Amino acid sequence: MKERIIILGGGIAGLTAAIALRQLGYEPVVYESARELKGIGAGFGLASNAMKAFELLGLESEVAQLGYPVDSFRICDELGRALIETDPARLQARYQAENYAFHRADLHKLLMAYLPSEALVLSHRAVSFKQDDDGVDLSFANGENLRGDYLLVADGVHSAIRQQLVPSARPRYAGYTCWRAVVDNRLVGVEEGVETWGAKGRFGLTPLIGDRLYWYACVNAPARDAHYAAYRVADLQAHFSHYHEPVVRALSITKDEDLLWNDIMDIRPLRRFAYGRALLLGDAAHATTPNMGQGACQAIEDAAILKSELRKRATFEEAFIAFEGRRLKRTQYIIETSRRAGWLAQLSNPILVSVRNNLFRLLPNSLAASQLKRLYEEDFIEDY
Repeated sequence: MKERIIILGGGIAGLTAAIALRQLGYEPVVYESARELKGIGAGFGLASNAMKAFELLGLESEVAQLGYPVDSFRICDELGRALIETDPARLQARYQAENYAFHRADLHKLLMAYLPSEALVLSHRAVSFKQDDDGVDLSFANGENLRGDYLLVADGVHSAIRQQLVPSARPRYAGYTCWRAVVDNRLVGVEEGVETWGAKGRFGLTPLIGDRLYWYACVNAPARDAHYAAYRVADLQAHFSHYHEPVVRALSITKDEDLLWNDIMDIRPLRRFAYGRALLLGDAAHATTPNMGQGACQAIEDAAILKSELRKRATFEEAFIAFEGRRLKRTQYIIETSRRAGWLAQLSNPILVSVRNNLFRLLPNSLAASQLKRLYEEDFIEDY
């Protein structure tokens, strides 16, 4: 395979796409803006649909060894009383795939191991590109230029190349900001995923392998707010002091240097992913809020579907168009549903919070399961 394929972004989307292309005999090169690729972001989940995509790529067994099986998930109020309890295990059994929680760095390390060292180039941030009938030309912030045959744009929600292609697709703020950390779970003892919804914000806890615990806290705030940017662990302890255990305990063993902080962003659903010799993937194409746990999952699905279409189509351009046709509706549903879920979870008016909580307690657990069912039953693997 002589095509020179350039992949922008060394995140989950870019690395998984590179692996999928190498399985087809191509030799793509990934260009990453960071000086070091180590997978920041603490923890995240991969639902059954992502694990099925990894299975189609032949990676599921190795990936699963790095994950903590998530057999149940509970949403509760700030006093610890259950609002929703889901049982993913039943759907997992039906679709023969499991849900897992991962430390991002663990998965990055595994994915990088599938690529030769020359397939990953660091300290290269793409700032512009152009294409003609024969290829694409990229310009990087360090002054270098690069010529290739095809371009996969997987450099995240702030992608400069996506902005060039779709100037209106700027990241939009979800209305809340987020802190994250990983701590020693032996000191907390959390055994299942739990998320607390209260008037002062959301707090989630998820076990990871290696006796680690991932926690995250989401608080309504203005975008890029200096007050919250200066928050340290003591501030979070004061903010969530009335929340139930193990929230208080998890914060008590967190160090300031362990905190990660960022505003939550997504992009409005796009109308196109394919642009001639260029294709948008991952967060560059369909960045979503984390409320459905589908950001990384959809990036992995992208790689599986791209591989599927490249095997069936005569040209990359045809494969890109077919990929777009299979991915637009599904990712649009996830972006819009996740944003609505975040709005509901982040209610801060005490009256509305009380109404929401009482309503949720009356709803059958099967309603929550139906949302998972739609994710698993979507035909992203059709004709694979």
